[in-house]
Amino acid sequence: MPIIAPSILAADFTKLEEQIHLAEKGGADWIHIDVMDGHFVPNLTFGPILVAAVKKMTRLPLDVHLMIDNPDFFLEDFARAGADHILVHYEAVVHLNRTVNRIKELGLKAGVVINPSTPVDVLKEIIHDVDEVLIMSVNPGFGGQKFLASSYRKLAAVKLLIPKGNAIYLEVDGGVGPENAAELVKAGADVLIAGSAIFKSEDISGAVKKLKCG
Repeated sequence: MPIIAPSILAADFTKLEEQIHLAEKGGADWIHIDVMDGHFVPNLTFGPILVAAVKKMTRLPLDVHLMIDNPDFFLEDFARAGADHILVHYEAVVHLNRTVNRIKELGLKAGVVINPSTPVDVLKEIIHDVDEVLIMSVNPGFGGQKFLASSYRKLAAVKLLIPKGNAIYLEVDGGVGPENAAELVKAGADVLIAGSAIFKSEDISGAVKKLKCG
C-alpha cells in the first residue's frame, strides 16, 4: 500500500485540527505542508509558525516542501518548528549536495523535488544522498490543478535511478486522486500527496482510505 500524505494546502483552516484528525482516522501516514514564498512560485502560504502549530495537532511525520528561493536560509527555522522531512527544489538550490547534507545534519530526512519541465537526469548525482524524491505532476504554486500525464513516465524513470536496496521514497504531488492512484503506484510512486482529493471531499477519512486502497 502507498504512503498517503494529505496536503493541508487544500484544508479548511478554520477546522484544520479536526480535518487532520479525520485524515489520521482514514489511515494517513504523513502530513504534507507546502511552503511558498511568492517568488519561486506565484503564491504565498505558510512559514515555520504554521509548521509548529501543526506539530501540536498530530503525531504524524511532517513532510515540509519548501517551494522557496534560498531555502538554505530557513532550514534551521523549519527544523526547530518540527519538520521531520524537508524537501527542496533542484531548481532553487545552487549547491544541492551541501543543502541535502545540512538537512541531514539537522536530524531530518532530506528530499529533492523536480518540476514538470525538469529532466530526470539531473537527479543522477544526488540520488545516492537523498531520502526522498518528489516528482511534481503539476506546475507548483496552486492546488487543484490538472494532473500532467507525463508524470507516469518520469516516475518510472526515477525508479530506475534509485539504487537497489536503498530506502528512498518516491513521491508524487499534484492532481493526485482515486482515479489515478493505482496507476501512479504502478509507475513507481511510494508516496501519494493529495490535497483537494482529500480535504475537499465530504468524507475526509473515506477519501484517504480510497487512495490507500488504490
